[in-house]
Parts: sequence; C-alpha cells; structure tokens
Amino acid sequence: MRILIRTPDRDVAIERGRLVEPSGDFDVRLDFDRGHVRPGLINAHDHLHRNHYGRLGGQPYPDAYAWARDIQHRHAARIAEGRTLPRRAALLAGAWKNLFAGVTTVVHHDRWEGDFERDFPIRVARIACADSLGMVPALAIPAAEPRFCLHLAEGTGARAAREVEALDRMGLLSRRLIAVHGVGIEGEALARFHASGAALVWCPTSNLFLLGRTVSPALLQGADTLLGSDSLLSGAGDLLDELQAARALGLLDDARLADAVGITAARRLGLPLPSLDPGAPADIIVLTRPLLEARAEDVALVIVGGVPRVARPDLVPALGTLALGGGIRRQGGIERWTSGPVAGGVPPVPAHAAEILSTVGAIQ
Repeated sequence: MRILIRTPDRDVAIERGRLVEPSGDFDVRLDFDRGHVRPGLINAHDHLHRNHYGRLGGQPYPDAYAWARDIQHRHAARIAEGRTLPRRAALLAGAWKNLFAGVTTVVHHDRWEGDFERDFPIRVARIACADSLGMVPALAIPAAEPRFCLHLAEGTGARAAREVEALDRMGLLSRRLIAVHGVGIEGEALARFHASGAALVWCPTSNLFLLGRTVSPALLQGADTLLGSDSLLSGAGDLLDELQAARALGLLDDARLADAVGITAARRLGLPLPSLDPGAPADIIVLTRPLLEARAEDVALVIVGGVPRVARPDLVPALGTLALGGGIRRQGGIERWTSGPVAGGVPPVPAHAAEILSTVGAIQ
C-alpha cells in the first residue's frame, strides 16, 4: 500500500511503514488545501492506564506522597471502581487520548505491558522506569541501562529537594537520568542536577494542580527539557494542551518547546530523530494550525508506522479500502475516524483537567 499526502507545505509519501519519495503511483491520496505535515509528537510522560479516572484531590499538597495518601483515604471507593476496568481497555483509553492529540510515541511510566506488543495503535517507548525514591527507596538501575525515567523532587518542601542528593549518593544522578517533574530542584540541588547532565520531563499542568506551582525557570534553562502530559489523573488534558499551557507560562521559547516534543525528546529517549525525509519511520501528523497553537480539534490525520490511526471524517472516502478497518470514534467532543483496537466499553475521555486525577502507586 502506497500513500501520498499533499499539503501546502510539502508532499510526503509512505510505503511499508517508511517515508519514500513522493513520486510514482499511489493507492491512496490525501489532499489538504490547508494544513501542516510534520513528524508525530513524542509524549515523554504518561500513565496510559490512568486516563479514565475522575479527578481526585483538593488543595495543593507539599508533595506527591501527601497527595497519594490523601486520595487513597478520601476517594477509596472511586479508585476501586476505576480499577474494575480491564487493563487492556484502560491502556487503550490512554493510547487514544494521545493519538487524538497527534502523539505517535509515548513513554508509559509504569511496567512494560504485553499489550504494547499486540496490535497496540501507538508506539510505546521501551524505557526503564521507576516511580520515585519515596516509593522505591531501594532503587537499583542496572549499569547496562543507557537511560531511565524517575519521578524526582515532586514537591515543594525539603523532602523533595533532598531526593536529588540521595540520588547522587546512589550514583544515579547522571546523564542517564530522565527526571520527571523536578519542582523541588532548587538551590544546591539545582547545581547538582545541572552538573550531572540529566534531562527533565516538564509536566506543568500536573505540577500546578498537585503542588500549586511548577519548576523554576533556572532548572529549565540549564537542562535538556522534554514535555509530558502526565495522565488525565493530574494533567489538564493532552500533550497539545500541555504545550499551550507551557507556552503561556513563558519559561521556554517556542523553539525549545517544539523540540521538547520532537528532537530533544527523541535524542534523550534514544528514539529515531523526527524527520520527513525518505527512509524515516512513517510516523506523521497533519495539523490545521501551527503546532504551538493547535488543539486536538486541529489534528486532521495521524499515521503511526505507515498505518492511518486517526483521520477527520471527511477524509474517509479518500482512504479507500483502508477505511474498512476502522470506524468513527468520539472523544472529548471530537469525532474522528480511527483504526485499531478500541476495546468496547471504554468510557469517553473527559476533555478538561477539572474532570480527571488519581494516585501515584495506588492504581496498579
């Protein structure tokens, strides 16, 4: 199957899961009179199985540990109800949240799931992950692991800041580290972190909800920064929502924000660099607005590994026989044709942050 995509920016073509020269004959042609074709986005932090819970929690907490204790006590019944959803259905709810926002690769910050290797519609980066020092105090990362993700300093008090020193004593504060959140990295901890060469995954809306603030500008300026949506348990929505929130905070310029879901994320996660050149993996999207202005309703097309996964309904006739492998799905008020497993019974994913959140460690 050969697919040609034509936009005002450029033409790209796909064959056998790779981009090829846009010449010759094609089985499917998708023409856009407006729009921007670009490599798919990389979401550096999500918990795919936690995107179907209602938001739990109250006032800002001193750290994520206090938040977890509070909601496990106050919202035990709602957590128990959420856990009844079959695991595959829960994972797919997270996958489709990301796909609708133009994400083609996501980091699932939990154990690796066999479902990721069985007809899963989105790429899941295989990265070693651990929860946090407070949850895994005897943390051990094999020296052979080239990189690992860890929740670090997810708080505003002294306990959060001490985690950087503790990690350093363990010999794990290094360029291998991809730290998530980092709100408490300040003062001496900030200097240690920068000197180590570790990268940071910034999840601003999750930080603001849980802790009432986000990372220091100095932390972002001195570290490679990736962007994560976190799950809808604490984040305000999808990765496009997170990009807009990050831009509104004004802590990173537009170029670094775009790289945080593209080339910087790929380089630090050990993924192929995003590209539209022939030979690159066919993970591409078409947006009808510029990336940093786009929302999920501006995502016209998502292709993962050469397979169309999300498309505007008006594109269905042009998909030809490919359309037979999918159907219309509605999510967050947006209607799209989708192909791939849906797992009947998955509830719609809420569109706004005010409708989502759950605990670190409590929902496994």
